[in-house]
Amino acid sequence: MLIPPDSLPGWRTFTVGDDIAWLHPGDDGRLWAINPEAGYFGVVPGTNPETNRNAYEMIHRDTLFTNVALTADSQPWWEGLATGKPVLDWQGRPYDPARGPAAHPNSRFTVSARRNPGYSPHAEDARGVPISALVFGGRRREVAPLVYEARDWKHGVLVGASLASETTAAAVGQVGVTRRDPMAMQPFCGYNFGDYWQHWLDIGAQLARAPRIYHVNWFRRDAHGKFLWPGYGENLRVLAWMLERCAGKVGATESAVGWLPRPADLDTHGLKVGADALAALLTVDAALWRKELAEMREYLGRYGSRLPAALLAELESTEQRLA
Repeated sequence: MLIPPDSLPGWRTFTVGDDIAWLHPGDDGRLWAINPEAGYFGVVPGTNPETNRNAYEMIHRDTLFTNVALTADSQPWWEGLATGKPVLDWQGRPYDPARGPAAHPNSRFTVSARRNPGYSPHAEDARGVPISALVFGGRRREVAPLVYEARDWKHGVLVGASLASETTAAAVGQVGVTRRDPMAMQPFCGYNFGDYWQHWLDIGAQLARAPRIYHVNWFRRDAHGKFLWPGYGENLRVLAWMLERCAGKVGATESAVGWLPRPADLDTHGLKVGADALAALLTVDAALWRKELAEMREYLGRYGSRLPAALLAELESTEQRLA
C-alpha cells in the first residue's frame, strides 16, 4: 500500500498480497511466496486519501462494510472522513456523539484485490514471487533503531521471535507496556512458538540464498515525545537502503544488534530530519539494550526445552557483542 512521495520521483510500488503470504523454498535456493487471498480486509476508521490513498480509492464501490455508520443517503461513513455526515451509528441507532463513535473502532472493509491501483499481475502466479527481504516492525519510543539488518538468517529468526511493541491504547490495559509478539503472529500461530521458530530455522537451512531480515521502528521519539521520523511514504527511503543492501550496492555499520545504515546511506534530502535526529534514530544505546536483552532472555525462557538451542546461542552472541 506504500505510495512513493513526491520527494522520491521515479519509484512505483506493486502489491502482490494483503496480509498473508505462503512461503516455500524454490528450486533455485531462494525463498518464494504466493498470495492465497482474493482481496483485502482492513480496519476502515481513519482511512482517507491522506492516510491510505490506495485503500480509499479501492472502497468506493463493490465493497463489503461491517459495523460502519450510514449517511442520510445510505452511504457508509466512518471517523476520519472529511465529507459526509452520519445519521445512523454502527448499531443502527440515530447517531448521538454522546454514545461514542458513529462507526465501531474495529469496523471493517473487504474488497477485491483487483480494485487496488497498485495491483500486481504476479498476485495470481502459481510459482509466486522471489523474496529478497523480510521486514519485521516494532513500535518503540526508544531502544530499537529506525532500521537494522540481522547478521544472518539465524539471527533474523531471533529478531522476529523477540519482536515487541509498546501498548498505545488504554483499552488494552496499561499504556507503554512492552508486549512480545513473535513474527507478529501471536493471535495466529496455532502451535508452540518454540516449534514454530525451529521450523523457521529448518526452512533457512534449505536456502542457498536466504532473504535478508530487517527490523524497522518508525516510532522513535525524542526527549519531548516528538516523532523523529516522518513515516508514511517517506519510509520508502529506508526500503531503498534495504534494496541496495540486497543488491550489494551499499555498505553498513556493524553494531551489537545488527547492521545499521550509515547516516550518508539514507536519502534525507527534503526531509526535516537534522543530523542530531538522524544520529538518534541510528543509535544503539548499550544500557537500554542490556535491559532489552534481559527481557528477551526472560521471555524466550518461558518456552523451556522447546526453545531452539540456536536461538539461545544467537541471544548469547548478541549479549557478548554488547558487552
